[in-house]
Amino acid sequence: MARRHLLMLLALASIWGASFMFIKVGVRGGLAPSTLVLLRLALGALTLAPIVLLRVGTENAWRQLRSAAGPLFVTGAVNSAIPIWSLSWAETRIDSGLAAVIQASAPLFTAVLALAFVRSERVRGARLGGLLVGFAGVTLLVGVQPHGKVTAGLAVVFSALCYAIAALYTARALRHVSPLVTALGALTAASLLMLPGGVAQWPTDVPSAKVLASVLVLGVVGTGFAYVLYYGLLAGPGASYSILVTYLVPAIALGYGVLLLGEPLTVAAVAGLALVLLGVALGTGTVRLRRQRVAATETPA
Repeated sequence: MARRHLLMLLALASIWGASFMFIKVGVRGGLAPSTLVLLRLALGALTLAPIVLLRVGTENAWRQLRSAAGPLFVTGAVNSAIPIWSLSWAETRIDSGLAAVIQASAPLFTAVLALAFVRSERVRGARLGGLLVGFAGVTLLVGVQPHGKVTAGLAVVFSALCYAIAALYTARALRHVSPLVTALGALTAASLLMLPGGVAQWPTDVPSAKVLASVLVLGVVGTGFAYVLYYGLLAGPGASYSILVTYLVPAIALGYGVLLLGEPLTVAAVAGLALVLLGVALGTGTVRLRRQRVAATETPA
């Protein structure tokens, strides 16, 4: 594996891991979740637009956007507007690191939904055990929350489910559209969907410089630039390598929360992280348990 791909993977994990921290700074600093999400998505779309036009071409990109306008709006709602708002609202009540760990369950939901809609898909043995272990980790993380925060934990679970639905839908409905064009179209559609709520809850006072900087980094780097890195990995070493970011992001986000935001590192969070990641590794088939076969040879006397 090329060194640059490893650096891209680590950079992407660091950026997406920091996104949970920046969301926390934004909502803690007085921004309503809908306004924060609107700014993040709009900045991400504006960052991605010139890159898409240069790589794909203006005419080609516009043709693809027009031909897939409907599916792009659905993707924008299910993959961006709804889950990111749900996550941002949850972070007004729970720690950013905990939210990242719970959201790492998204591949588990993808595997379960694939069972329901892909007849050829069969899960048994280690994969079935992995799904059970992963969801046990999610149950642990949500269940240990004090009264009043369980709803926030379930909101993050809901966001993970949305990402899983969007992944399956996009794979079918947008197969003919360039991944970068899909990202741009979905972010633009999601920005339009968040516009009424974001404007309605616009802050009356100018947020602090810290909050504004967090939103800027979250939109430009954590959304726009991150997509370029992600699709660069997909085009390079491929999906099997890119999925490794799933295992890096929650641990990095947990570390950011503890070191930079002063969030507590609890036994439940560490145990839940271990269970969720083990479940994802086994349940999605990324790691397969191999049976060791020992051949016994009889030697004649």
